[in-house]
Amino acid sequence: MFTGLSVRVFRTLVRVVARRGGEQTGCGRRWGVPLADRVLLVAVCYRTDLTLRQVALLFGISKSAAGRVVEHLAPLLALAPVTR
Repeated sequence: MFTGLSVRVFRTLVRVVARRGGEQTGCGRRWGVPLADRVLLVAVCYRTDLTLRQVALLFGISKSAAGRVVEHLAPLLALAPVTR
């Protein structure tokens, strides 16, 4: 509802982000929010133009965590270059 995407398209988007490296690999602290929720968070940010503070409240995380999610996943949601 907040993203304007159908469930099928959203699932495809989550798979694309996972293939591009959205899931954490290697060492370091794991994300507290599942990948699908992180993709949804970024989609809601882009679609609604809410502040990070407002989006963080919707997802029950801190403003700084929401900012890290957007910073990490935004490049992975960009369109892939098309070769001719």
